[in-house]
Amino acid sequence: MIPMPRENTPLWSDTEVLECVAVVPEAPGVKTFVFRPPSGATFLFRAGQFITLELPVPGGPEHRTYTISSSPTSNVYLAVTVKAQPDGRGGSRWMLENLVPGMRLKVFGPAGVFHLPRQPDGKYLFISAGSGVTPMMSMATFLFERGEDPDISFVHCARRPSDLIFRKRLEYMASRVQGLKLHFVVGRDEPYEVWTGYRGRFNQLMLGLMTPDYLERDVYCCGPEGFMQSVRDMLHSLGYDMARYRQESFDAPAERVEDIIAPEDVVPQEMAPAEIVFAGSGVTATCTETDTLLAVAKASGLNIPSGCNFGVCGTCKVRKVSGDVHMVHNGGISEDDVADGYVLACCSRPLGRVELDV
Repeated sequence: MIPMPRENTPLWSDTEVLECVAVVPEAPGVKTFVFRPPSGATFLFRAGQFITLELPVPGGPEHRTYTISSSPTSNVYLAVTVKAQPDGRGGSRWMLENLVPGMRLKVFGPAGVFHLPRQPDGKYLFISAGSGVTPMMSMATFLFERGEDPDISFVHCARRPSDLIFRKRLEYMASRVQGLKLHFVVGRDEPYEVWTGYRGRFNQLMLGLMTPDYLERDVYCCGPEGFMQSVRDMLHSLGYDMARYRQESFDAPAERVEDIIAPEDVVPQEMAPAEIVFAGSGVTATCTETDTLLAVAKASGLNIPSGCNFGVCGTCKVRKVSGDVHMVHNGGISEDDVADGYVLACCSRPLGRVELDV
């Protein structure tokens, strides 16, 4: 039996192994693993940091990094929440199939710079997808357990309602304080179940409805790389101060500030020249990178059918023959259409020379 912490209990260091004391199912293919040190030592970490586990997988030890999903206020244990990988292999799969209470692992850390400030008294917007919710859960729980009413808009995205990790725990916390506002987005419904939340791809319209004051909040984002790219594109286009934006990568979480690699986002520049060739009409127009294809077409006397002018309805879909555009849409075009070279003229901006089949 693991002894309970006593007064003046020392802090845990990674020279001591950790014992798995509980395994909790969270969602299909997702489990939370709870660890405590045999000595009863306590933990010190920041909400959002990670640990590295040495896993005895077949073929030799494998080191895997996982964000701590528990709160620093619960310092007698650490918890990590693990999702099965699509390829069905690796350390995460081994943990889901083999790690049970009583097993002990070598663990390194905690570490990482993706965390709340020392005095987290600001207004926050947490945006996550899939298992990217784990650092946000630690942060939200910490703010909830401080005893003060937090100011958090929490957006979590998943494929289906059953894939929303921590949904019940988040709903419990939101039911106890006024300042935690939850917004769930799913790609599709569950068969024979009612879903009254948001559906589809997280976009600018949803953000404005969920969090009208997003420009006043510090944004923390975690999820697949493509998801975080779309969030950054969205915030850039809305004029958000990206100095207040922070994200964590699934692949390479930063241990030090100097290890952070700034994303190389494409941001259209107002002074950068561009050119649009309307191949079907024999018209060529000069413009800047911040002009939309639709606006340039109208200024050139050409009629591209349009409706919402915000990337929702898909009426202004045109085929791009050559060149690159920067498109930030709100669900009005499918990935298959994008792969086939189509763009929405109302929310696409030319990067250099672009030729359209118009």
